[in-house]
Amino acid sequence: MRRARTWLPGLLLVSPSIILIGVFVYGMIGWNFQLALSDKHKPIQDGAFVGLANFIDLWSEPRWTNAVGNAIVFTVVFVGGALVLGWLLGLLLDKGIKGEAALRTIYLAPMAVSFIATGLVWRWLMNPAPAERATGLNALFANLGLDSLVNDWWTSPDFGMAAMGLPAIWQLSGYIMALFLAGFRGVPEDLREAARVDGCSEWQVYWKVVIPQLRPVLLSAVIILGHMSLKVFDLIIAVAGKQIITDVPAIFMFDMVFEVRDPAKGATIASYMLLAVAAVVIPYLIWTIRKERSEGR
Repeated sequence: MRRARTWLPGLLLVSPSIILIGVFVYGMIGWNFQLALSDKHKPIQDGAFVGLANFIDLWSEPRWTNAVGNAIVFTVVFVGGALVLGWLLGLLLDKGIKGEAALRTIYLAPMAVSFIATGLVWRWLMNPAPAERATGLNALFANLGLDSLVNDWWTSPDFGMAAMGLPAIWQLSGYIMALFLAGFRGVPEDLREAARVDGCSEWQVYWKVVIPQLRPVLLSAVIILGHMSLKVFDLIIAVAGKQIITDVPAIFMFDMVFEVRDPAKGATIASYMLLAVAAVVIPYLIWTIRKERSEGR
């Protein structure tokens, strides 16, 4: 009875949140999968259970395979670029340069901007107009006499999705910098001094002592960037609109649900996106829980 009195007030306190999450998160996920396993391809018809037929048939559509390929290219460019730039900025600030507080603010400022606003600005910057009537980056390159760098940006069949990663890198690299900077500052100074006493150069101190301590930060950054890239929608719509060159699963799903009005196919695409995010996040959660348990021992 005493035990019940200890946990019952806490359970009552969080029960509204549990109910809301159960209904509007997990309940909606279950409803989405139920729809994806049916043949409800029109809003007004009743759907019968068809198993995994929708999941299999989707791979026979050229638009789906193109969208998946574009998402992979965007993920590689976005995640890789943000990690490298964020790590370099964090390393720069960790060296204690002058004006660190101002630089931190400048690097983190893009994070406060929405993807829609970022996309609108970068749509102008990456205007694909030729050099004689270019704006944005193409105009800058043309004025500097660097006509070889003028390109079609997001309208290029070969470079389109890689170019789409540039505004995402610009917006999130400051956040990754903050993560790495916290990791750099979290390494005890005693470890660095011990390495210096042993004859290590400053580069060797970072390579052999500091960087190995940043693996948890690196993993967290990859998880955060990875799940964002897999469901990107607003940035691409703001920059390129609905173009087959920059098509991704989220845009494909939007078209199926709100334009074609095919609930089953839209739910199938959403299920694939959910499974892709879960494949990235769940292993990280398992690793975190095991690590906390081992440290608790």
